[in-house]
Amino acid sequence: MTPASTGAVGTLDAAASSSITPSVVRPDSRLNPGGPGYRRMSFALFLAGVATFALLYSTQALLPLISGDFGVSASAASWTVAASTGALALFVLPMSALSERFGRRTVMTGSLAVAVAVAVAVPFAPSLEALVVLRAVQGAALAGVPASATAYLAEEVRPRALVTAIGLFVAGNSVGGMSGRVLTGWVAQEWGWRIALGALGLMAVGCAVAFRLLLPAPRHFTPGSLRPGVLVATVRGHLADPLLRRLYAIGALFMTVFGGVYTVIGYRLTEAPFSLPQGVVGSIFLVYLVGTVSASTAGRLVGRLGRRGALYLAGGTTAAGLLLSLAGSLGLVLLGLVLITAGFFAGHAVASSAVSKTAVTGRAQASALYQSAYYVGSSVGSTVGAVAFHAGGWGGTVGVGLLAVVGVVGITVVGSRAAARSAGGVEGGRGRSVVGRVGVGGG
Repeated sequence: MTPASTGAVGTLDAAASSSITPSVVRPDSRLNPGGPGYRRMSFALFLAGVATFALLYSTQALLPLISGDFGVSASAASWTVAASTGALALFVLPMSALSERFGRRTVMTGSLAVAVAVAVAVPFAPSLEALVVLRAVQGAALAGVPASATAYLAEEVRPRALVTAIGLFVAGNSVGGMSGRVLTGWVAQEWGWRIALGALGLMAVGCAVAFRLLLPAPRHFTPGSLRPGVLVATVRGHLADPLLRRLYAIGALFMTVFGGVYTVIGYRLTEAPFSLPQGVVGSIFLVYLVGTVSASTAGRLVGRLGRRGALYLAGGTTAAGLLLSLAGSLGLVLLGLVLITAGFFAGHAVASSAVSKTAVTGRAQASALYQSAYYVGSSVGSTVGAVAFHAGGWGGTVGVGLLAVVGVVGITVVGSRAAARSAGGVEGGRGRSVVGRVGVGGG
């Protein structure tokens, strides 16, 4: 009997097909633009970014009013910003560990719930010291959002769409920063800074509820360990990576510029020669819309210029904006703020997405270290920028910002040279291998 008549060949073919097909045909179930769940996910994280940035910097546009109410200087009032960002920087790594164990969505939900609860109490702070403490608690609670969001995206979104997805989250940050400052500026002009912070808290409650309802349940999360030794080893491994260290430093320096400029700009614009009312000063933060655009298009920017080229452009744009802001014309100052905002958000989106791509394991910790450095930069920028303003006026704040931009460019140059050396070493190694094989063959 032939094999065909016995069915032996058919059996072998079926067995081979069953063993090969699963490894060959394995569709990627991660989210992709245009696919089911992607829009819900993007909008949910957009709202999380709105709530986080609105709450984190809720007092920034109100600093002149807070200074007047409590009778303190600009540098003292700036601690209401520095306390929240500093606490976030301190707690983002522990929050990332909780995220690895209990899940990204769970930690982000809990973080927003605590933060909005504190937001209800903030307007009733009886003193500057109490306000600073409440703001620190709020910043610590908010640490769970940036610690988990980029890790969630790295796990649930296809790699080619990752920069765009993170850019949308960063765009939510810019909208939150803008809407929070505009809302508080106009409300404070009519009813005072306490009512303004209360209104902002209610907006954040709405964002937090919508976020929880919209965010898809994670499908690719694998729980990790909470053992301190595992966490320390993961962090040590990330800090040993030269590329990650450079990205962390770049994030911190960009945020030093941004934190300093936007902490002090309210004081400059309410003083002579501009003497703008509080509501108009709050509306200045509409330039954050430029950041929304630049962050959301960061993926295309990297596609055209490469990561380092995009960082050079972001740094140059930020420096140009700082220099323009020195002008005595309100129009030129506003143009300077537009350039600073566009450069900052583009640079932040490029650097943060590069961290997610670089880290193969322990993505939450890699992202947390970036966020920690980023918000340390914000605390340093808001404090040092205010001190520099007190000592040397707006020119002092701009000087601090320009030094930070020089640092960004210098680090990027170092990265470019390291990449060139690495490429040369690879090519040299290939050349030596080819020469060796030719020599052996010729012999």
